[in-house]
Parts: sequence; C-alpha cells; structure tokens
Amino acid sequence: MAAFVEALLDRFHERTPIRAGSLIVTVFGDAVVPRGGVLSLTSLHEIMRAFRISDTLVRTALSRLVSDGWFERWKVGRNSYYQLTSQGRGAFAQATQRIYADPPQDWRGGFDLVLLENAQDRQTAKAKLSEAGYGALGPDLFIAAAAATGGEGAFLRLAATPADLPTARRLVERAWPLEEIESRYTRFTNIYSGTLKALQSGAPFTDLDALLVRILLIHDYRRAVLKDPLLPPPLLPEPWAGTAARALCGTIYKTLLPAAERWIDAHAQNDEGALPEADGGFRQRFAAFPAIADAGLLG
Repeated sequence: MAAFVEALLDRFHERTPIRAGSLIVTVFGDAVVPRGGVLSLTSLHEIMRAFRISDTLVRTALSRLVSDGWFERWKVGRNSYYQLTSQGRGAFAQATQRIYADPPQDWRGGFDLVLLENAQDRQTAKAKLSEAGYGALGPDLFIAAAAATGGEGAFLRLAATPADLPTARRLVERAWPLEEIESRYTRFTNIYSGTLKALQSGAPFTDLDALLVRILLIHDYRRAVLKDPLLPPPLLPEPWAGTAARALCGTIYKTLLPAAERWIDAHAQNDEGALPEADGGFRQRFAAFPAIADAGLLG
C-alpha cells in the first residue's frame, strides 16, 4: 500500500468512534449506486478490510442501517446482498448534486425570506429548511439566495432585495456560520494537499489504493460541503476556502477514477455477477476539473 494511502488511513482511524455505517453509505453512494446499486457482502468486506475495519463491525453497522431503513438485504444461497432503500437513495441523490455538480454562480440580487408559522414539528421544519440551503436570521425567520429551492411547508414566504452588496453580505454573515464552514474546508485542504503532492510527484499506487483514497476523499469532502449553503460567489468572502477545496477534491477524484473503476470491474460483485457499467451521469462528476495527467501537472 502506498505511503500516502497509509497516512490517510492512519488519520481516519484517529477519529473515535469509527463510524463504519457512515463510511458504508459513502461506499454505496459514490461507487455502487452508479453501477446498479447492489453489492455482495463478500465484496463489501473486501473493501472494508482494506480500510482496516473488521467484518464484525461491518455486520453490526449493516444491521443498524437495515433497521433504520437505509438499506435492504436479501440472500441467494449462502451469499448476502445489499442495496440502498428508496429512502437511502433519495438522501444520497440530494447529496450527490451538492458533492459532484458545479455550485451555482448566478445571483440576481435578491433573497427568499421564510417565516415559519403553524408548523406542528418546528424542529423538523427547521432541519428541512437548513437542508434546502436556508440560514437563520432569527428563531423563525430564514433566508436563502433567491435561486434556492425547497422550503415548502407551513411558511410565509417573501422576496427581499438588499440596498447594496455590503448589506447583502452582512445578512449572509448573520445567517450562516461562514467561519465554521471555511474551517471545515481548510481542514479538508490540509489533509489532502499531501495526497495531491504525492500524485503530482508520480507516487505509485494500486487500483485498490485508488478506490480507498477516492472513497475517503468523498467521505471527508461530504462532511464539509453538506454544511455549506453553496452561496453564489458575490456573497462570499474572497478568497473563499471552499473554492480551493473543491478544485483539490475534483482533481484528485478525476486522477484516481480510472484505477478505482478497474478495481471495481475486477472484484466487485452483485447478485448477478460483475457490476454493470456506470450510468451516464457518472462521467459528469467534477466535470470542470481535469485529472493530473490531463492537466500536465505530473512532475
């Protein structure tokens, strides 16, 4: 195993407790769903052992994920197979758009204001607004860039146009914890900048190494980007740490993708045999970022 891969795994295992279930969801969402969505337990064990996660911990995590409605499982002979339920696929589909697609760039100068009223479950309503990209200006008042979608429910919705850009940025600073979001991106960049340097210097790696780093990369990037409202650039500080983090993630991902897919082709199995080819949208992930070799960055 390559030294830069060992370093990432060491760092991953410094976190306690190890959230095997969350990593399994990343494996499926990133690598399995685009290729039919079904994976054998044998194949999953092979991947998770490479992450230094025991079969016992994997089985415990899967049992919990099935009980919580995230996965379904079935057996064919002595073999077990898993796939995300419609609930799990829906949740990761929302995350997929935020992780892999280019964030919005346009802003027409306005905001959506949402006043929460007559909601039976206020905590659930607030959580849904947050997931839709809204920030809080008060206990019941939420704001989003005008292009935001979501926020349907027991709400009073208004359109607002700030007097000028500095006023708009002050609203943004009040509604969202930008410093905390930036710190997440900075941590991500600090971790994976060493990976980029290793790849640029031509460090050798196996197909399995590529798959492991690809999954860890998305697992960690997801932790940052899903907390980000993905505001348009005019509303963000300059420079914005999320821009560098996204470029880093996209470049590493595109560089590792061919080797990682080779490992899946050769080793991953579903209930009918080898996994099918990835769906059409898969190749559009991080479309704006070239692989290192394609960008002429190899030393």
